[in-house]
Amino acid sequence: MPNDSPATSDAHTATVQRVADCIAFSTIGIIGTTQDLAREVLQSMRTAQPDPDVVAEETLSLVATTSARAAEVGLQDAPDVRDTVVDTLLDLPYTYRDYLIGGAIIEEQDPSLLDENEEIYQRLERKQAFYTVHFPEGQFPGEHALREKMALWMGRVSPPGLPETPTERLEDLPVIPLLLTHLKLVLAFGRRGGLEA
Repeated sequence: MPNDSPATSDAHTATVQRVADCIAFSTIGIIGTTQDLAREVLQSMRTAQPDPDVVAEETLSLVATTSARAAEVGLQDAPDVRDTVVDTLLDLPYTYRDYLIGGAIIEEQDPSLLDENEEIYQRLERKQAFYTVHFPEGQFPGEHALREKMALWMGRVSPPGLPETPTERLEDLPVIPLLLTHLKLVLAFGRRGGLEA
């Protein structure tokens, strides 16, 4: 005999909806913020010719990881929602890669493009491991942490031989406020279940 009461079913539906809402809201912000940060970096170092693929991968890994930490703190009172949201956001660089390679396979009708995915996944894993170490679980990445750790990101996306240090390049760009605004939005959405609440 089923033991699911209407109240239990309603609670489950509400949990699933909140997971979906948090993931959708955060993902929109992650993709947009990644594009904004990458554009700032690429424009500022145009003459130095940074590698766009390196900038894109490093930046998506940074933004996905910090967003997962912001969501984790925002959802600390909802563990049934938090764990799924955090895991999904941490996986976003891989999901995005799958999307890109799927589009290329359809466009070029070449399934052999899948063969290079393993190497790319390994590269993404190394990047993700780097950022998860520097942005630990259970801590919101505030301005101080971003200022310190984004200097490492700037060093990783910069070609060698530039005259300024990564910290100097970081301070010349509006990238910290851009990322911090996004993270505060993810935090608030998680805490309130939506910005209108």
